[in-house]
Amino acid sequence: MARYQKKSTPFISAVWKFAVTNYFITILVLCVGFVGVVSVYKLFIAKPTYIYVRVKVGQGLWWANTNKPTQWFVNALIHASEEKDLTGVPTAKITEVLMYPWYGSGQFDVYITAKLKVSKLGSGGKYNYKRSTVGVASPIDFEFPGVQFSGTVIQLSTKPIITNYSEKIVYLTKKYGYPWEYDAIQIGDNYFDGKEKVFEVLDKTMSESSDLNIAEWNTINPELIASRNYITIKARIKGQKTGNQFVFGQEQVISAGKSLNMATSNFNFADFVVAGVEDTGTLDK
Repeated sequence: MARYQKKSTPFISAVWKFAVTNYFITILVLCVGFVGVVSVYKLFIAKPTYIYVRVKVGQGLWWANTNKPTQWFVNALIHASEEKDLTGVPTAKITEVLMYPWYGSGQFDVYITAKLKVSKLGSGGKYNYKRSTVGVASPIDFEFPGVQFSGTVIQLSTKPIITNYSEKIVYLTKKYGYPWEYDAIQIGDNYFDGKEKVFEVLDKTMSESSDLNIAEWNTINPELIASRNYITIKARIKGQKTGNQFVFGQEQVISAGKSLNMATSNFNFADFVVAGVEDTGTLDK
């Protein structure tokens, strides 16, 4: 009995001959097909990976000293929503914007919290966002409709990042304050960081400051002595506990002897020093 042999059709033979003869085109077609399969898998089959990052807005390299965002940028950033890729799929979404004045200069320290669609790199906890590795201290770029900016990642989590505030009472003092400064400070004046009222003036007192000396002023001027006063402000402040430290505005450690970088819409607390910090007696929120 003759062994049955399956013969290939003329069409298949022609295709095979073309593929072997034009191997460069064959390789190119296989590469395109592989990329297509991978793309279809990522877009329609594979489940996307999401992480959450807190970013300090500014030049992406954390050690670079550049100008801080101003009010016009903050206004544009507040209205930013989602960044999308070419297929219309959201790749980044801002969930929180926090801003803190920079010594009354009209500039701000701005921080955003964003949800990112990323690719996971292996099993070591590394992630890739828009072809760049994302990690604490790494630069990151965003292109939202209407506003584009860079920043530095200061926190990364696989779960939503929540800002939990703690409340303290802080006493601010200025040794040689002008009378108009005392008058300009308003009880009840406050600052809103975009989420919470984080600073509020509760009380103020003023006393004579008559210990000026030659070492400080190079002269003795009775009129100058009479025009200066010792100002003390009692304020409520909200920040976050980090270990044994109380941190305001993501980066300012609040403790006695340090200056507080704070400016409300009515007053810039320039040259005020923290004289003391105490608990409010309420539970942390």
